[in-house]
Amino acid sequence: MYDFNKIVDRKQTNSLKWEFMDILEPDCSPDAIPFWVADMDFPCAEPIIEALHKRVNHRIFGYSSNRTDAYYESICNFYQRRFNWKIAAESICYSPGIVPALGYLIDLLTEPGEGVILQSPVYYPFTKMIETHQVSRIANSLIDNNGYYEMDFEDLTNKAKDPNNKLLLFSSPHNPVGRVWQKDELIKLVSICFENNVKIVSDEIHCDLLRRGVTHIPLETLFPDDKDKIITCISPSKTFNMAGMMMSSILIHDPNLKEKWNQHVHGKLGLFQPPALSIVASQSAYNDGEEWLEYLLDYLDENMNTVETFLKDNLPKAKFLIPEGTYLIWIDITSYSNDIPALVKKLAIKGGILLEAGKIFGKEGKNYVRMNVACPQALLKEGLKRLAATLGQGE
Repeated sequence: MYDFNKIVDRKQTNSLKWEFMDILEPDCSPDAIPFWVADMDFPCAEPIIEALHKRVNHRIFGYSSNRTDAYYESICNFYQRRFNWKIAAESICYSPGIVPALGYLIDLLTEPGEGVILQSPVYYPFTKMIETHQVSRIANSLIDNNGYYEMDFEDLTNKAKDPNNKLLLFSSPHNPVGRVWQKDELIKLVSICFENNVKIVSDEIHCDLLRRGVTHIPLETLFPDDKDKIITCISPSKTFNMAGMMMSSILIHDPNLKEKWNQHVHGKLGLFQPPALSIVASQSAYNDGEEWLEYLLDYLDENMNTVETFLKDNLPKAKFLIPEGTYLIWIDITSYSNDIPALVKKLAIKGGILLEAGKIFGKEGKNYVRMNVACPQALLKEGLKRLAATLGQGE
């Protein structure tokens, strides 16, 4: 029903991923295939397109608000169906994205000079938000077991015991390493934080993008009596390829914190309400996009298997495990180069493939590259071919 093999030309559409590769690599070849920004090269689900056409035909796009029962019900019903997760409509706060929300929450939950804990290597905007908000970055590095990552609970306990450390920014499923955390891991993490009065902001934007047979557990569902200490961030943007719609939901259960959020975000920062088209697209995605999503998950699994087979056959020294979640792969290629940033530069300029050097996710990622494989198989295979051709030539 959905042709994910079809290649759609995204140039001349203001596509960050395809038209502004110079942001990541100024000398990038104009013919390079981009595998960097985390959006997908697949058209949105047809119900979303139809809903947008209907709204466009109305022809008026004034100030809008998402504060309708229908909008909140679309979110609550979607997560109830997929995770048996009962989200209270009154806990849903709007943000144009999760990254700006992290900045707002750091402002609200910490004082200048206090510590924010990160589990590196981690999505680099986490670090950027810390660097721009007068707080200290506290590294609780993940343990790398040949590409399979685990949490260092002993180190987390030591960091959480420091009364100056007030907040943990948590990635679940984890970007970029692809772990979907298990129940015992989540319980141990939260117990350590709660015992030491450390609040948690859980970024669960990739929670719908799982391999078949893998289960994501929303963090707050494990601690229903204490969920006011957990702020959860969700969005249709990754799941339904709508990042440009700028729609995210921040789940805040503490009424005092929610009041502060409203005062801070709507007052000090002047953030009002989402655009009309964004509301329509999000509501339609949650209500009518699941059939498309199921086809997508099967296709992503096929892409993951394609990568695994290709690397074994053509780059056997590369270390790679199929991620449990996300559509991002994390490959250790140090056997082919001791200088990964230089190699990534060479790949972009001469090899015709744009990847992200793992070092930008923290020093713990220095041996790796991150690659977005949410694209038609033909593009993926051509990108892998270019990767192998360049690595085969050495440094």
